[in-house]
Amino acid sequence: MAASFSYRRWAAVSGTVLLLSGVLLHAAAGVGLAATWLRLAGLLLLAWWALGRRSLTTWIFFGMLAGAELGFDKPALAVQLSVLSDIFLRLIKSIVAPLILGTLVSGIASHGDLKGMGRIGAKALIYFEAMTVIALAIGWFAITVTRAGVGLALPAVRDAGAVAAAPLRWQDSLLHAFPENIARSIAEGQILQVAVFALIFGMALTMLPEERRRPLVSFAESLSEVMFRFTNIVMYFAPIGVAGAMAYSVGHMGVAVLVNLAKLLATLYGALCLFALCGMLPVILLSRIPLRGFLRAIAVPATIAFSTATSEAALPQAIENMESFGVPRRIVSFVIPLGYSFNLDGSALYLALASVFVAQAAGVHQAAGEQLLMLLTLMLTSKGVAGVPRAGLVVLLATVSSFHLPTEPVLVILGIDTLMDMPRTTINVVGNCLASAVVARWEGVFPEQTESAVLQETTPDLR
Repeated sequence: MAASFSYRRWAAVSGTVLLLSGVLLHAAAGVGLAATWLRLAGLLLLAWWALGRRSLTTWIFFGMLAGAELGFDKPALAVQLSVLSDIFLRLIKSIVAPLILGTLVSGIASHGDLKGMGRIGAKALIYFEAMTVIALAIGWFAITVTRAGVGLALPAVRDAGAVAAAPLRWQDSLLHAFPENIARSIAEGQILQVAVFALIFGMALTMLPEERRRPLVSFAESLSEVMFRFTNIVMYFAPIGVAGAMAYSVGHMGVAVLVNLAKLLATLYGALCLFALCGMLPVILLSRIPLRGFLRAIAVPATIAFSTATSEAALPQAIENMESFGVPRRIVSFVIPLGYSFNLDGSALYLALASVFVAQAAGVHQAAGEQLLMLLTLMLTSKGVAGVPRAGLVVLLATVSSFHLPTEPVLVILGIDTLMDMPRTTINVVGNCLASAVVARWEGVFPEQTESAVLQETTPDLR
């Protein structure tokens, strides 16, 4: 077993070296048979390495590389494979409305009477929304500065009507946010209308007695769980969908699309770092939370979140570590799970960034009012999907469709969505850990300890 693992690790390293060598050789000497054979040999070694791993992320990454190679070598064939990514996106679209409806309703109503949540719930929700606004603003600012989507060549035929659609007046946009028939809103994929209905429906449920409320809350929770499982099944097709999307993108638009993807990826990582420095760090300092102790407390859950790209995988360790850090159990066990539905800072930043990227790539100029409405839509629709794999892709696709933007740039983003999902999930987990400490400080129950004492108290639980 150890020898097999060693061989596969050697295959991964060798495959990466050969693939990069083929790319560099092509860049230096132009199209050549030697460069092509080097890249193909590298892909074969990486495929053998991937066969020994049961990680969906590994196969999505391999699908991205294989699709890019196919699009480069056989562009005519690669363009025909767009049907694979279209199938995947259709399946994703079918998830959106019931998922948002179930998660928002259950997330609001399962906590009982809104007034009964008391001060802790009110303070937590205020903090969640404030941080979400900061995250959205930073994501919008970053992509506006880097303009990563500008220059991305898109097909002139597909979704042409969507690009040419005239912007609505603000009265029309406001009216469009409210549903007149929830069944039609679900059928048409009007995600903002579904979100508004779910919010009002969830608040109405909290006003009912427990015995009347429980059946509908159970139904909403069951619907959410079913859609989670549905998403997991659909994600098994993700490597094929990613390969088709990347093959189509490179085959149709050329290797120049990779430049835009690199700029988008760099913009996201830079924006998340900016949010950590300009959003989270001031909160830590103003709340007088020991910085070194907090960093040590979040180290393990953040690592789990980054490696698995799933917030739920880090939940048990996050709760345990924050309790060891000094946050009382009654607060940490309430605020962190609540944050998993209402505090997704990394996802909100990513959605703001990606949605503007789509508009830039499509050459659609959005007025300030349209961009503001889109950010408000993202604030609503990003809630409650932390446990869904590739949840950002689900919400992004629904949002761009609601604002009459083309889906081609989403296909491009699909190729690197795994690399974008890991850091934003990490920020989601860290943000919820920070929220529990901040609320504890506001409640006056965070222990007044020196930093060294906090470190000593926290360290044993993280070894």
